[in-house]
Amino acid sequence: MPAKEKNILDSVIYSYTANTNQIEEENRILKETINKLKEELDRFKEPPLMVCEVRDIFGKEAIIRIPNGNQFSVNIGESCGKLKSGEMVLAEQKNLTIIKKIPITKKFNIEKFVIIEKPKVSWDDVGGLNEQVREIQEVVELPLKKPELFKKIGINPPKGILLYGHPGTGKTLLAKAVASSTNSTFIEVVGSELVQKFIGEGAKMVSEIFDLARKKAPSIVFIDEIDAMAAKRIELGTSGEREVNRTFMQLLAEIDGFEPLDNVKIIGATNRKDILDPAVVRSGRLDRLINVPLPKNDARLEIFRIHSKNMNLDKKINVKKVVELMDGFSGADIRSVCTEAGYFAIRENRTKILPKDLYDAVIKVRHEEKAEEDYLKMFG
Repeated sequence: MPAKEKNILDSVIYSYTANTNQIEEENRILKETINKLKEELDRFKEPPLMVCEVRDIFGKEAIIRIPNGNQFSVNIGESCGKLKSGEMVLAEQKNLTIIKKIPITKKFNIEKFVIIEKPKVSWDDVGGLNEQVREIQEVVELPLKKPELFKKIGINPPKGILLYGHPGTGKTLLAKAVASSTNSTFIEVVGSELVQKFIGEGAKMVSEIFDLARKKAPSIVFIDEIDAMAAKRIELGTSGEREVNRTFMQLLAEIDGFEPLDNVKIIGATNRKDILDPAVVRSGRLDRLINVPLPKNDARLEIFRIHSKNMNLDKKINVKKVVELMDGFSGADIRSVCTEAGYFAIRENRTKILPKDLYDAVIKVRHEEKAEEDYLKMFG
C-alpha cells in the first residue's frame, strides 16, 4: 500500500478510535447522571420521617411524644443505638418505629424571642410618678444594690412586683429605669406573644427565659401583658386553655424557685388587674402591687416639660393652659402631643412651635374636631 494511502487510513482509524472513546466517556457520564436522578427520585418518593421526643425506654421499646403532643409505645430500630429519655429521634410515619437518633437540642435560642438590653433610661426621664418610683426603689433597687442590709435586718424583700394601670402611663418606663439604675440586664417578654406563638412550648420557653435571667444576673424579667398568661383559670378544657395553664403553672414554679435575695427580680405589667389569677399575686410571688394611674394636672405638667425640654417653644405658649387641655391624657399621649406639634411646625417650614401647633396636636391625639372658640379661650 502506498505510504500516502496508509497515512490517510491511519488517520481515519485514529479519528474513529478517538470518537469512539469520547462517545463511551459521554455515555458513562450520562449513565451516572441517570442513576443519580433515579436515586434522587426514589428519595422523593419516600415518606418523610417524623421528629419525636423519647419519654421513656423499656428494653427494645420506647415511649415517644410526637409533635401534636400524643404519646405512643413504639419499637426501636436495630441501627438506632442506645437511647436516653429526653433525646430527639426520627421515626417512620406509618408505624412510628424509631429509625435513628438526631443531635437536636430541645432548647430554643431564647434570645431570639425576647428583648434583651441595658436600658439608658434614668429616673429623671420619669415624670409625675414620684410615689411609684419610691416604692420601686425600695422593693427592687435597694435589694439589688444593698442585699447585706436586708440580711442584717433579717427580712426578705419581695421577689417581684406588679405594675397595673391604664395603657401608656409609664409601666415599661419604670421597669427600664430601675434596670438602668441597678445596671441590670433588662429581659422583656410579652405574655400574649408567648401564649399565641408557642402553643405547646410555652412552659418550656418560660423555663429557659428564667435560666437566661440567672446567667445574665443581675437582671430584671419584665413580663408585659401578664394577664394573657396569668388570667383566672377556668375549667373549659380546650387544648389551648390547657397549654396556657401549663405555661402559667411554669411561671409560678419559676417564681417560687427564686431565693428572695437572688440577683433576679420579676416585674409584671397589666392593664387588667381585675382578671389576674390570685395565685400570681399572693404573698411570696408578685405581692407588691403598684398602681400607675393616669397623671393629674401637676404630673401632666412635669411629663410635658420632660418631653418638650429639647423643643423650640414660642414664648407666647402658656404651658399650664396646654396641660389643662390634656386632661385624661396618659404619659404616652402627652409625648404624642409633643411629636405632633413638631410635625405641624415642620409642615409649615418652621423651627419654632407655636401655641396653635400644640392646640392642633391635642385635638389630633384626642381625636376630636377643632373648635375655634376653645382655641381663643385657651390661647387668645
